[in-house]
Amino acid sequence: MKKIIALLSLVSVVVFGNTALAAPDADPATLKVALLPDENASTVIKNNQPLKALLEKELGKNIEIVVTTDYSSMIEAMRHGRLDLAYFGPLSYVLAKQKSNIEPFAALKQKGSTTYQSVLIVNAAANITRIADITDKNVAYGDKASTSSHLIPKSMLAKAGLSAGQNYREHFVGAHDAVALAVQNGHAQAGGLSKPIFESLVQRGMIDANKVKVLAESAPFPQYPWTMRSNLKPELKEKIREVFLNINDPAVLKAFKADGFGPVSDKDYDAVRDLGSLLKLDLSKF
Repeated sequence: MKKIIALLSLVSVVVFGNTALAAPDADPATLKVALLPDENASTVIKNNQPLKALLEKELGKNIEIVVTTDYSSMIEAMRHGRLDLAYFGPLSYVLAKQKSNIEPFAALKQKGSTTYQSVLIVNAAANITRIADITDKNVAYGDKASTSSHLIPKSMLAKAGLSAGQNYREHFVGAHDAVALAVQNGHAQAGGLSKPIFESLVQRGMIDANKVKVLAESAPFPQYPWTMRSNLKPELKEKIREVFLNINDPAVLKAFKADGFGPVSDKDYDAVRDLGSLLKLDLSKF
């Protein structure tokens, strides 16, 4: 009997000890901060070194910048507690929220607003002057879990009566810049992506405005949210929120093409959930 009790005690220590070790740290010495793979990972990390430096200074912690291979792997990493903070797209946030104990606390702000738009772009030589002309054409989207380079532009086509697979051929090319390049190079006659990112690509000379034109702009939607693990220490969560809402360093904001970050809550993203309903998408399968 004593041997059985001793064995059970050992099992208890192993099981509950491992559970304790597996539980995410509420006040980690190093915060893992994830950014969306909207562009090349090395470029994203390089451009966000000012953010890393600012967070280390203001929070008094080491900061590790993480760029996952795609949106889905970022959602899964947050789900399993391998990330502490994450900068999601609106749709990827909604998907992550379904699976993770996270909360949004700040959203990108441009020109005083925490909303943004997507654009439908077309190859200038494709003779497309209205959305209906996209019928039987190739359309480039970014990541399947992207709001501005998939969900929003797809909804714009749907409202015009065009459905993927029936009225046009859809192709997922990964990142926003890949969408614009696919349209410019003629691999797709049309595509959808974030308006701010498209404008930046033109300004940087990566996209030739004579070869690619904007066909239509979407209605405003809630901006990309910063999120954090809900089980972080309350004092740390409040400090993180305070730091982000007070960022005014141009070097930090340049990477986000923003003039700051504004407060945001989960209910602000109901508009994105409604888009899923419009397109009859089962968001649980993303």
